[in-house]
Amino acid sequence: MRTILIAVAAVLAAASAVASEQTDVIAPVQQFIDATNKGDTKAALATCADPTSILDEFPPHAWQGATACSDWVKDFEAYNKQNGITEPIATLGKPTHVDITGDRAYVVIPASFTFKQNGKQVTESGSIMAAALHKGATGWRMTAWSWAKH
Repeated sequence: MRTILIAVAAVLAAASAVASEQTDVIAPVQQFIDATNKGDTKAALATCADPTSILDEFPPHAWQGATACSDWVKDFEAYNKQNGITEPIATLGKPTHVDITGDRAYVVIPASFTFKQNGKQVTESGSIMAAALHKGATGWRMTAWSWAKH
């Protein structure tokens, strides 16, 4: 009986460690979304690795390199202004994939995006955010991410 209890405790400890690592991997993705929603560019940029690659629905659709995240923020703000978009808020759901292999990870998260366009409320539901991450000395950072609207 004691052997069974020790085995169960070991399995529970391993499951807890996996859940903790998954939470750590998702944290920078959520931080990026939360910071962007608040207009906190510094906190958003802190989640990006150097270099980073980004794919998104608005032109120029792709950003790469050491300044990819800051270039994306600049272009996102310009696109919103040009198109009468205000109050942009992205929301992430529960991840559908969190794959971790050593110091690399891949996550897929359902998402939604709400905003006002020329004063009219718009909701884009059923979107997907996918991100690749690398764990370095400063923790998990996004090396690539993409957003696809439904």
